Amino acid sequence: MAPNTCLNLNQTFSDFQNLKVLIIGDVMVDAYVWGKVERISPEAPVPILNVQRREKRLGGAANVALNIQALGATPLLCALVGDDLYGDNFISLLSENGISNRGIIKSAHRTTTIKERLIGGSQQILRVDAEDDSLLNQDESQAVMQMAEQLLEEADVIIFQDYDKGMLDEQRIGKIITLANKKGIPTVVDPKKRNFPHYKKATLFKPNLKELKEGLRHHNFPWPEQISSELFEPFIQKASARLRQLLEAENILITLSEKGVFIDGVYQGMEERHFMPAFVRQISDVSGAGDTVVSIAALCLALQVPPATLAALSNLGGGLVCESVGVVPVNKQKLIEEAAKYF
Repeated sequence: MAPNTCLNLNQTFSDFQNLKVLIIGDVMVDAYVWGKVERISPEAPVPILNVQRREKRLGGAANVALNIQALGATPLLCALVGDDLYGDNFISLLSENGISNRGIIKSAHRTTTIKERLIGGSQQILRVDAEDDSLLNQDESQAVMQMAEQLLEEADVIIFQDYDKGMLDEQRIGKIITLANKKGIPTVVDPKKRNFPHYKKATLFKPNLKELKEGLRHHNFPWPEQISSELFEPFIQKASARLRQLLEAENILITLSEKGVFIDGVYQGMEERHFMPAFVRQISDVSGAGDTVVSIAALCLALQVPPATLAALSNLGGGLVCESVGVVPVNKQKLIEEAAKYF
């Protein structure tokens, strides 16, 4: 539960609709094969999935765009897909969901990332990935930078949604953050391993516990195999302080799974640190929860919402999407109703 605040939540949610959010990162198609498992294959000890339906959804950074749209704001998506069938599928899915494709660049040198999930009943039994995670070539990099710079002129906040598929690298990240800082546009980062140390001077950096551990180990930060419950919070605060120092970041938001979230930052010139416990949920699937968390955090940051409330709302939204099977955007009305119970 967030500390008491005079923040008008209804006004905050209403103000989301005035914001434009530039999302730069790796996009993909999330494909689902739904069916029933009633027997084991005679050919190998594996279940046989009797297919009942198939579905394709926007994934990766595009799921962040869906969350931004679901929350009432306008997503400006800057990404690269392959000049292939799944690239066409991706463009069609954007159109079906009412999201502009003007920031999408097609490349003949890459394949579109697709993650295919096989689901028996409500249980995911297998995921099949097809992807190209190599870094962009010179032409692709130049096209991405030109597009990002154009869309940045319209943005109120920028999200880097990094899935380590090659869309982002140290040079592009540095250029975009530098330009955003000059223009006073806040930047929010959902990192992965390869670019973890490159997001220097971002406004808000949002790793999960695993990413925090991997990122700090490269900087010789001692991370024990086990941390006792009484030492967990002091240790996370120490790790966050080290990360803020390394990245020169204003705010660190760490998602801690069943332990909730921790935010460490500055608000109106004052240091603030808050642990927010997880809300009790019937968890069906954690896929896409991070996309929801970073979306809510970015909109709150753009509106200068206090850190404790930003963290609590982000935590609440991330938990809500875990109640659904597969990657889905947050339901704004349900989030408003849930938030009203705690503020």
